[in-house]
Order: sequence, then structure tokens, then C-alpha cells
Amino acid sequence: MSRDGLQASIDKMREAGVGQAAIDTFAHYYEQLREGASGMLPESEIEPVGDLPELDDLPEGDPGLVDSAVVIKLNGGLGTSMGMTRPKSLIEARDGLTFLDLIVGQVLALRERFDARVPLVLMNSFATRDDSLAALAAHPEIESDVPLDFVQNKVPKIRADDLQPVSWPGDPSLEWAPPGHGDLYTALVTSGMLETLREHGYRYAFVSNSDNLGAVLDDRILSWVAREEAPFAMEVARRTQADRKGGHIARRRADGRLVLRETAQTPEEDLEALQDVGRHPYVNTNNLWVDLEALSDTLRDREGVLGLPIIVNRKTVDPTDPSSPAVIQLETAMGAAIGVFDGAQALHVPRRRFAPVKTTNDLLALRSDAYVLHDDQRVELAPSRAEPPFVDLDPEYYKLIRDFEERFPGGPPSLVDCDRLVVEGDVTFGRGVVARGSVTVRGPARIEDGTILAE
Repeated sequence: MSRDGLQASIDKMREAGVGQAAIDTFAHYYEQLREGASGMLPESEIEPVGDLPELDDLPEGDPGLVDSAVVIKLNGGLGTSMGMTRPKSLIEARDGLTFLDLIVGQVLALRERFDARVPLVLMNSFATRDDSLAALAAHPEIESDVPLDFVQNKVPKIRADDLQPVSWPGDPSLEWAPPGHGDLYTALVTSGMLETLREHGYRYAFVSNSDNLGAVLDDRILSWVAREEAPFAMEVARRTQADRKGGHIARRRADGRLVLRETAQTPEEDLEALQDVGRHPYVNTNNLWVDLEALSDTLRDREGVLGLPIIVNRKTVDPTDPSSPAVIQLETAMGAAIGVFDGAQALHVPRRRFAPVKTTNDLLALRSDAYVLHDDQRVELAPSRAEPPFVDLDPEYYKLIRDFEERFPGGPPSLVDCDRLVVEGDVTFGRGVVARGSVTVRGPARIEDGTILAE
């Protein structure tokens, strides 16, 4: 039955125009699923990672190498968790500028500083492409000698009971799922972007999430990657309590290789070890460096399938309806390539290169004076801070971007001297509010203009 399910899935992908490399990759993971693979990486198979090379210890970079690098931003996400139906990168990040506006500014500053080409390329999804390209049309100066984007692939959701591709006539779009950002490597091939970049003389790709404005191409890291002849490198930061549930790197006992372990790959009995930031001290920032020549050679040697570890994501076909059929989404994580490439490395970087925005909690911190917006559009932690303030806003009133904005009509409070801000209930903040130390605010309430909150 499952073999027929694979063929039915392949037929469905071909009918939808999905590229052959993506079909082959999906088949690779489907066969693993059929054979019982869970993708789990138990604690018994890994060990913690010790000291790593550090960005702040690297020598000056070779500015000439920058002309051989491309900036790739993962831009496939809608801000659905914040109540949006548009690309997350089009949320206002700072001072009236969206994430995408700031990314464009960062890349233009790099071009000017290094007198280099530095293309900006987005990996869009079908859901984000039109709006994102329309937004980039307001920045014609960002165009380069390669296309502005390529589109990630899609794969069928598989019924959990018989491993057939699910049918959902009420909304056929729900029959498909993104295959995780590990699809980056496959989509580079199916879109023709990998070949195009190499034809234009680009050797290295700096890849990061569009919601992480701390991720700017650094010539010292680029030079280190080239000097070490690393086919792949991952930037990692020291984990904080806010990173307890995020992916961490470890060393595989069997062969000593660095690997990435995500929460979805962790058996329940090992979750405590996963969340122990003392035991596993490094979080994956998803700032990655890829030697495009090594990627091309590896894909050729592996017949187009990179072979990242499988992630079996169990959901319902309609995520909003728990009574809808149970399905499996076959996914991979792009950072997992650290365990695939011979000679892959990890580099410890300061938190200033890691400022992801996953929730309105993160967004409030980013908009506040806990971060500084530089002239070259880099967004970094204020010099007085080693890590971001911990922000916990009551999800009933602040989870959705519309509700969040209504409760900060005068802008964010000052958080530069705040360690922890917890808001319980419905609270509206006036202009010029200052939070210091560890603060808990309970509503319903209105915090008047200029109030200083301290405990």
C-alpha cells in the first residue's frame, strides 16, 4: 500500500510541476518513513560540544572575497502566528521600516563598503513571492546580475493511516506542505539558481532568516570559511533560557561529527537534556555559510539528494481542525547539513548576530532601545547589553499584531535597562514608559506617559 502511496505522491508532484530533484528528495524521505524512520536523535547518541572558534578572535577579513558572495534570505513565512496573511518580512521592524526594507539597506551598505556586487536573493514560498517582489520593486537599486528570488518546493501531506497523499477537496491547498527550510539546497537546484550563481562567479552563500536583522554578511567570517576550506559553516550563539526549546548542536558519538538536533528530533525522555543550556550550550542561529562549489559537487555525487536527517512532523490536514485526518509532513532543517558535509564547522558568534523575531514578545524587544539601528541598517543589541531582555506579553491580548499595536500606541517602552518584562492581562502603554530591572505589570490598566516601572 505504501509503495502505491509513493507513486501516487510522485504523480501528484509531477502534475503540480514540482522539479525532479524535489521529487527525488521527497521519495528518499518517503522510503525512510515507510521503513519506520522517526528522525529521532536520542541523548545517548550525542555528546555536548566544547570550545569552538570565536568570531571576535578572527583576524581581519579579505575585502576582495566579498565580490564572490551572495546573501540569501529565507523569506517563505507568513506572519500567521501573529495574525498576518502577508509575508512576515513586511512587518514593521524599526522606525517605520519593515524587515525587508532593512535587509535591502544592509545589502546596499555592503556593496558600498566593499565595492562589491553582493546580490540579495530571497527564497520565497508561493504564498510570499508576489507581495515580497512588489515590496522590492520600491527598491530598484537592489537589483543585481542574478534574479531577486527563487521559490521553495512543496510536498504532499501524507495520511498517517495508509501513507497515501491526502485529499482535501474543501481546500486543496491544505493537501500540500513546505518541506522545511532544508529544502533550500534542493530549491537552489530545481529553480536553476545554483547554476546561475556559479555561472556569474559566486562561490559563497551567506544564508539567514529574514526575521533576523543581526545576520549581516561579515568579511571576517567569509575569509575564515575560505581559509579553512569549509564546505559549510554554522554560526552558533550561547544559549539562554529563551533558547531552551530551540535546536542545538552536539557531537555524534559514532563518528565525532557535529550535528544539529531540533526539538522534533528529541525523544520525550530526553527533552530535559535538550533544554539544559548548561549541558548543550550552543544554539543554531540559522546563519549559515555554504561553499556553492562544494554543494554542487556533493549533490552531484549523491544524485541530487543531499540526505539531511528526516523530521517527521505529525499534524492534521487542516491545522485549525483537530478532527481532520491525521497527516505526516516530511521535513528537513537546513542547519542539519552540518552533519552531512565533510569538514563542516561551527563558529561561536556574539548574540548581536542573533535577533530572531518569532513572536510579538521578540518584536517589542527589537523595536525598543534595547537594540540600536546603525547607519548601515544593522540592528544590534545596545552596547550595555549582553543579551535581549526577556519579554512575556499575555497572549490573549498581545499575540496578534493588530492587538499588539493597539496597546503600544506611543511606541515601545524603554527596555535598555530591563532584564525582564512580564505583562498579565490587558495593559495599554503610554508614550515614553521606562521599564527597569525585573517588572511585572497586571491589567486591566493603562500605564501613563513617562511612567517608570521598576521592582
